Amino acid sequence: MNESVTLTRDVEAAVIPVGTKVTLQKGEQAFITQSLGGSYTVVVNGNMFRIEGKDGEALGIQPAEKPVSTGSAKTQEQLDKEIWNQLRGCYDPEIPVNIVDLGLIYDMHVDQLPAGARVDVKMTLTAQGCGMGTSIAADARTKILDLPGVVEADVQVVWEPPWSPEKISPEGRTLLGIH
Repeated sequence: MNESVTLTRDVEAAVIPVGTKVTLQKGEQAFITQSLGGSYTVVVNGNMFRIEGKDGEALGIQPAEKPVSTGSAKTQEQLDKEIWNQLRGCYDPEIPVNIVDLGLIYDMHVDQLPAGARVDVKMTLTAQGCGMGTSIAADARTKILDLPGVVEADVQVVWEPPWSPEKISPEGRTLLGIH
C-alpha cells in the first residue's frame, strides 16, 4: 500500500512488535503499509505502529460501517462458518495474511448457553516474543463478539505445539509467495 498521510489528530497506537501504547501526534507524517482486518499498520519516523480501525479518521480514512444483523437464528454449522470468517478478518500487523491462513488458530469450540453462544479459541503467534499477541487476541475476541447470538468469547494465546511455517495454508503460502 505505502500511502503517505498526515495525521489529522493525536491518535493512540501500539508499537510493533512490542505492543506498547503510545500517542502519535497530529501533523506527523505516516506511511500506511497495511490496512487489513479493520486496523492500519503505519510507519512514522522509521518506527512501525498499529492503529485501530475506529481511529482511521486520524489517517483521513472514514471507518466502515458495521453491517446490521437480521438477528435470525443460525444453525451450528452457519455459526461456525461465521466465526471462521470473522477470524479471517484478523491480521498480524507485520504480515499481510490473516491469522487463520497463517495457521495461528489451533482450536475453536462453540458451546450453546441459555442466552446464546460461548466461543473459545486457542491461538498461537509466529514468535513467542511478539508483544502484539494480546492485541491480536483482543481483535479476534471483539470480532467474534460482534456476531449475533454470541454472548461470550475467550481467545487464549498458547505455545504448544510451537508454530512453524508448515502450518500456513495454501492460500497463505500464495499470498506470501511461498511455494
